[in-house]
Amino acid sequence: MLNFILRRLGYGLGVMTLVLITISSIVYLAPVDPARLTFGQNVDAATVASKKEALGLDKPLIVQMFYYLNDISPLSVHKHSAENKAKYNYLKLVSTGNQEAVVLKWPFLRESFQTGRSVSEILKEKVPLTAILATAAILIGLFFGITLGVIAALKQYSWFDNSAVVTSVLGYSLPSYVTAIIIAIIFGYYLAPYTGLNLQGGLVELDDFGNKIFVWKNLILPAIALGIRPVALITQLTRSAMLDVMSQDYIRTAKAKGLSQFTIIFKHALRNALNPVLTAASGWFAALLAGAFFVENVFNYNGLGLETVNALITFDLPVVLGAVLFTAMVFVLINILIDILYAVLDPRVTVGH
Repeated sequence: MLNFILRRLGYGLGVMTLVLITISSIVYLAPVDPARLTFGQNVDAATVASKKEALGLDKPLIVQMFYYLNDISPLSVHKHSAENKAKYNYLKLVSTGNQEAVVLKWPFLRESFQTGRSVSEILKEKVPLTAILATAAILIGLFFGITLGVIAALKQYSWFDNSAVVTSVLGYSLPSYVTAIIIAIIFGYYLAPYTGLNLQGGLVELDDFGNKIFVWKNLILPAIALGIRPVALITQLTRSAMLDVMSQDYIRTAKAKGLSQFTIIFKHALRNALNPVLTAASGWFAALLAGAFFVENVFNYNGLGLETVNALITFDLPVVLGAVLFTAMVFVLINILIDILYAVLDPRVTVGH
């Protein structure tokens, strides 16, 4: 099992390295000068050149990528100095000569080009807000998806079953940002006097005294927009799993024993039908973090997605790379966790390959 976990971690590390190389290549090779964007288009060339040197943008792409990998790696090589000690907050392991040392540290994601804030601080501030949105969306997906799927399976080929299938296909086909725009216009604009919901707004806002407050109603529309696709997927998975389980011999035995319909459905059938549903839901949670990028932009929800879109507009490279790496890490870790759970719970899955 240990070798199985280490192999999966190795694959995950390889995936994240490829993500970093791909995204950084696209961003760094774009015909835009982040240093000039920092000061504006009217700044003189000498100031831009000085800023590019300070940010390390004057070096070849391969060198910039090497330095970035060295910064985000927990085990890295740096010049041992008081300045670097304060910057990286590392633990020196061994000297390598030329005043350099192999050090152990937390990944250093650098600082924003535009604000000068630490990217780690930005992620620490924005990730919980996006996580709340994704959690609310997946809970909506689980509740309505399982409910609709069970009813559709129990009323197979009825008008409700046909409607649920057609609606779920439509809901899954629509991109999240299209759903977000439709929901925002209908419930946040035209029906706003009745719903009391805002067209746009963040979960955390400032009151009249400058204090941060939670505006929970601003979570409702983004969570619904983000949860539509999980509802559609989970509805279909639950319906298929329930139809398969309800045809099993032990269900017929339970009916022959005279057990109530409620007991048969919820104690015997649904418990066994939920395995593929929960597996899909765990994978969808990572996808919702990525899908939130577009939904947050539509609703001006102040999470990681909106921060990343704004960083892309201003070519704030450290923020973009930090957000992409975090999202990739979530995907990798959840997939590794699912693989491990499969290996533990299903004896048919071997860990030797």
